[in-house]
Amino acid sequence: MRQIWSEIHKRQLMRKVWFALATAQHNAGLVSADQLADLKRQVDQVDVDRAQTIERETQHDVMAELLTFAEACPVGGGIIHLGATSADITDNVDVLRIREAAQLVEKRLRLLLKSFAGQILATAHIPVMAYTHIQPAEPTTLGYRLSSYAQDLLADIKEVHSLITDIRGKGFKGAVGTQATFQELLAGKDLSPADIEAQAMAVLDLPYFLISTQTYTRRQDLRVVNVLASIASTLHKFGLDFRLMQSPAIGEWSEPFRQRQVGSSAMPFKRNPILTENICSMARYIASLPAIAWGNASQTVLERTLDDSANRRLFLPEAFLALDEMLMKATKVMEGMELDEGSMARNLATYGPFSASERVLSALVVAGADRQEAHEWIRQASQLARDAIREGRDNPMENLLAADERIKAFLTPAEIRELMDVSTYTGTAGERAATFAQTILQEIG
Repeated sequence: MRQIWSEIHKRQLMRKVWFALATAQHNAGLVSADQLADLKRQVDQVDVDRAQTIERETQHDVMAELLTFAEACPVGGGIIHLGATSADITDNVDVLRIREAAQLVEKRLRLLLKSFAGQILATAHIPVMAYTHIQPAEPTTLGYRLSSYAQDLLADIKEVHSLITDIRGKGFKGAVGTQATFQELLAGKDLSPADIEAQAMAVLDLPYFLISTQTYTRRQDLRVVNVLASIASTLHKFGLDFRLMQSPAIGEWSEPFRQRQVGSSAMPFKRNPILTENICSMARYIASLPAIAWGNASQTVLERTLDDSANRRLFLPEAFLALDEMLMKATKVMEGMELDEGSMARNLATYGPFSASERVLSALVVAGADRQEAHEWIRQASQLARDAIREGRDNPMENLLAADERIKAFLTPAEIRELMDVSTYTGTAGERAATFAQTILQEIG
């Protein structure tokens, strides 16, 4: 990702855009074969230091790179940028980089989803306590919980793929998008401005907008960062939940932790979730960027103002760089995820009996008990059980219900204990998680 957004790669792409335009103009007879060959030899031979020296004099980055390219091309240098405006070069370069970066994001998502699928299959039927309102609710399975994150990531990868398919360059349309200069240059030629544009963009293998002003519509940038922000939101939820579940009070899973890794400079015992904290931190940054892109899309006045230029140079590369790092860290977390099945069992034993008591209530009604009376019997037992937990004792809910004479009039103690086996109270979660993991593997290839 750093290479895609590097200064060297940007300048190489600028030269490739100039070469693509010259190739099309050669077909129209505006550029000779020798001039085109001279440009081709220098396409990848960028000289950043020389370009920056010129830029300090010209105060114009495109012109500085153009002059640097031309200096290295004694035969063809004089025809570079013929008929073009700066945005014909920079906008197409930006879209080429966005497409490359989005393709890398798609690749990273596939790797992450593959890791998720493996963990989901391995944990599809492991019962764990589920939480609503950050309070113990009913049992679920670990694989099913992981499936909720993976399902969002699968939707994210489809959006990224759609973005890659739909993204468009500016094309070659000149200063305000009319192609007037190109039309003048091609007067009396067999090729039209539309032909030149199509041929040049074919060299770049880049679809392009039919309509653009001096720039392509900045609404496209807004879509790009919205897609990235959506992925960031998925990763933030995963990271935040992971941090919660790693806290000792729950302690059901944890990040990989190296043998000599240090969690705190002050507290040697600490094992902080630095990977997922880092994910959440960068996600917040990416979440702030759509507002900037929205401003660019809505406030670029008439055919173009330059007040989008500086911030685009920041948020486009930084959004992709931050997300790339997040995806790599999330994959590292999933591949090295450490499970504590003892804590899972402890939390189920502590809080699971409360939800399992719903099964007892239903069975009592089926056996002939009054539903409202039975509800009160179970409520009284649950109050006593909560008091016991607060005092540090095991949850006595099962024993309280099995010993209640009112309940035993309808159910035997053995029936009650069977109903209170919370590990079997996960519904279809395990089966659906396993099925979904297979769906992931089929869809990501």
